[in-house]
Amino acid sequence: MHRKLRLRKREDFNTVYRYGKSFANSQFVVYWRKRAPTGTFRMGVSASSKLGGAVVRNRLRRMVKEIVRLNAAKLQEDIDLILIVRKPALSLSYKEMEGSILHVLRKAGLLKGSKPFNGGGKPTTANGNRGKRRNEANGK
Repeated sequence: MHRKLRLRKREDFNTVYRYGKSFANSQFVVYWRKRAPTGTFRMGVSASSKLGGAVVRNRLRRMVKEIVRLNAAKLQEDIDLILIVRKPALSLSYKEMEGSILHVLRKAGLLKGSKPFNGGGKPTTANGNRGKRRNEANGK
């Protein structure tokens, strides 16, 4: 993936985590946030040390970046996104991993022509909070 298309600074990651939205499946979590129009997206990949040694984590990161690079034309523009690799992704083949990544991106509404999945409940913020609850009894 080209250097200009990568999230590299800690403050960029923190901004996406803090102000972005998140969606997940069993293998990946995606955090994303709209940004000023530039005509491209930027992506970062996070793989915890709990997944394995450096060789394993770097291999997963390279695979994820390549999958996103090959499917870049399908992604919406002007977004920052972070893909977090979960432990079940270790056992996936390349094709299964590609399907899982496209699934979580489609679920988040980040593929062109797709809308975000709303699980029937209230939408959550990036940190999982649903916001303030209203007291339904008195309408406040």
